[in-house]
Amino acid sequence: MPDLTSVLGLLALIFIIAAIVSNFVERAPISFPMIFLGLGFILGGYGLKLIALNLHDPALDTIATLNLAFVFFLDAINLRFDFIQKNWKVPLLTTGPGTLITLALISLGAYFVLHLSIIQSLLVGTALASVDPVLLRDVVKDERIPRSIRESLRVEAGSNDIIVLPILLILIAVALGQSHTAAGWLVYFGRLFILGPLAGAAIGAGGAFLIEWIRKRTPISRPYRAIYGIGVMFAAYYVGTLVSSNGLLAVFAAGIATALLDDDLCDCFLEYGEISSEMMMLLAFLLFGIVLSDLIAGTSILPILAFTALVLFIARPMAIGLVLRKANISKQALLFMGWFGPRGLSSLLFALILVTYGVAGNAQILTIVGVVVVISVILHGVSASPLAARYARIVSNETLPEERVGTAAGLYPSQPEDIPRISVEELADRLAGDDPPTLLDVRSRSSYSRSTTRIPGSIRVVPDEIREWAAGKSKEHDVITYCT
Repeated sequence: MPDLTSVLGLLALIFIIAAIVSNFVERAPISFPMIFLGLGFILGGYGLKLIALNLHDPALDTIATLNLAFVFFLDAINLRFDFIQKNWKVPLLTTGPGTLITLALISLGAYFVLHLSIIQSLLVGTALASVDPVLLRDVVKDERIPRSIRESLRVEAGSNDIIVLPILLILIAVALGQSHTAAGWLVYFGRLFILGPLAGAAIGAGGAFLIEWIRKRTPISRPYRAIYGIGVMFAAYYVGTLVSSNGLLAVFAAGIATALLDDDLCDCFLEYGEISSEMMMLLAFLLFGIVLSDLIAGTSILPILAFTALVLFIARPMAIGLVLRKANISKQALLFMGWFGPRGLSSLLFALILVTYGVAGNAQILTIVGVVVVISVILHGVSASPLAARYARIVSNETLPEERVGTAAGLYPSQPEDIPRISVEELADRLAGDDPPTLLDVRSRSSYSRSTTRIPGSIRVVPDEIREWAAGKSKEHDVITYCT
C-alpha cells in the first residue's frame, strides 16, 4: 500500500496535470483517461517501477468503492424520468436487449478465443458490457449531432450499469457456490433486489424530507447541501451493505428517491458531486494504470488483442444493429451508435469486484478487461472528434431521418397526430396583423445551409432543438413552424 506521502504526491500530480492540460484535452483527440492510464503505466512495473500496487491493496479497493458509489448515485440523479416516460423505447432497447446481446457475444468470444471457463467467460462479458459515459461525454455534448442520437447514447451510458451489476453479482454467487438450494437463492435474490433497494430508497426519501424540514427552519448553504447529498449517498451504501450483499443497488435507489423528491438537493449535489467524481475517476485510472502495468507485463497479449477486436468491432455494432433494425434511422447513425460503446472505468471497477470477492481467475479476468479498456480508451478517445465531425458533415449535406425528430422516441415510426396547417396567404395576413405569431424556421441543417431564402422575421431553430427553445415560452402566444 502506498504511504501517505506517495498518495499526496499522486493527488498533487493528478490535480496539477489535469488543470494544465484541460484546455488541450478539450481541443485535441485525447482524453483524461488516456493521459492517466498512460501515466500509471509509466509509474508502474512496466515502466519506471516507481510505485508498486497490489491487486488486494485496500487503497485500490477503497477508491474503487468510492467511484462506483458516485457512478450509481450520479446515474440515478441524472436520469430524467419525465423524459424517459415519453422517450423510453430506444434507450430501453439499447440498455436492456442491447446490453444483454453485447454481453452474450463478448462471453462467446471469451470462451472460444481465450478458452476461459463458462463462468469466467460470462464474468468477462458482463464486466465489458458496461458503457462508459465519461468517454462519451464529448460526443453527447456535440450539438452538430442530431439530438435523438445524443440522447439515446446518453441515457444508455448513464443507465446500463444498473443492468450489468445485478448480473455480475449473481454470477459471483454462482462462481463461489454461495447458494445451492431454491430457498437459498430466494433469500439471496430477496436481499439483493428487494431489501437493499428498499433500504436505499428509504435513506434517499428520508434524507430529502429531513433536509427540507430543516431548511424551513434554518438556511443551509448550497455547498453544505451538496455535502449533505454525499452523506445520503454514503448512508445508503452503508445501510444497503448491512441488509444486502452489495450496497450499490441501494445507492442507485437512494439516487432515484432523491431525484424524485428534491430537485434542489440534486442540483446542489451535481455542482460538487460531479467534481468529486471526476477527481476520484482520475485517481482510479492512474491506480489501474499502475496495476495493469504489472499484470500485462507477464501476459500473452496476442489472444487478448484478437478478443479486443471482437469486443469493439463486432459485439457492440452487431448488438446495436439487431435492436435498432426497425428504427427510423440512417445507416450513418447506426454505425455511429454501434461504434460509440466505449469500455472504461466501470468495466475495470466491476472486474475489481471479482478480486474483492476472491473469484477464481480474478487476476486473469482483470488483465483481459484491462487490455480491452486501455485499447478502447485510446481508440474511442482518438476517434470521438473526427467521427463526430464526419457525421456532422453528412448531416450538413443531406437531411437524415434522425434529424427530423427531437427525441429518441421519434426514431421509431408512430402514428402522427393531426397537425393544423395554414396557407401562405393566411400566414402573410397573420404576420401583418396586430398580434403576429412567432415564426420558426425548422428546416434541417442541410436544407437551411443550401437555401438563401428566408421568411423575414422568422427565428432559426434546428428541428431537434425545438423542445429547448419552447421551454419557458408562453403557451398563450401562437407559434408557426415551417420547413421544406
